[in-house]
Amino acid sequence: MKKSIFLSIFIMLLVVPFLKVKAASSVTVHNQADLKSALSNNEVTEIILGEDINTTEKINILRPVVIDGKGHTVKYVGTFGDNGSSDNKIWSGIYIFQVYKTQATFRNIKLTGGNAALLVNGGTIKLEGTIDVSGNGFGGIELSQGKGVTEVSHLKMDNDTKIVNTTEKENAPTLWVPDDSKDAIIEMNGMIRTINSGDELVLQEVLNMFETPTNPQTADYIGLSLLIGTMGLGTVFYNLKKLYI
Repeated sequence: MKKSIFLSIFIMLLVVPFLKVKAASSVTVHNQADLKSALSNNEVTEIILGEDINTTEKINILRPVVIDGKGHTVKYVGTFGDNGSSDNKIWSGIYIFQVYKTQATFRNIKLTGGNAALLVNGGTIKLEGTIDVSGNGFGGIELSQGKGVTEVSHLKMDNDTKIVNTTEKENAPTLWVPDDSKDAIIEMNGMIRTINSGDELVLQEVLNMFETPTNPQTADYIGLSLLIGTMGLGTVFYNLKKLYI
């Protein structure tokens, strides 16, 4: 009997070290506490919004992760300034998410109610699907570095990415790089463009950066030259034909 017990313990000691607990790769969240808990768990690689979420604080992203909104909204419902105002045009450094020196993907999500939607400090964000940054007091996405950060901020998109900002204006742009930061990078399908320090861009200006330049006047000129050249040859052949008839 004792030998059997000792044998069982011995086998367990041999086997247990080789057993691996399956890591949680995807988690669905329903509130601010769930969201913060998922971000603090390094085993979670994808966070899915199960419903709209209100937050009373800026949410920090300090490690690689995918945030899949499934069309839901993360809204800041806290206060601004020392007097506890509800006016998001009072600058308090409130972003819905801050991506700090890491990589993050945002997919099909609306970020609203803050001073701005996204702050990227020396990190890389990829935007997939529809990203709505409407309703923030000072604009949509800030690409900067910040104190002690040397990495360049980088934003990636593809042909399916659709940025929405129904409240943009001159002093509340969709994308900007502050004066005290180095230039940032924006990329679409491998095409890379630079956003200079101090640039503030509305959505159409962002899209214009990736338009293929054309020169209709040059094209028309070439086409006209070819047409004239063709007509000239035809005239020559016609006159030659008349000489030999």
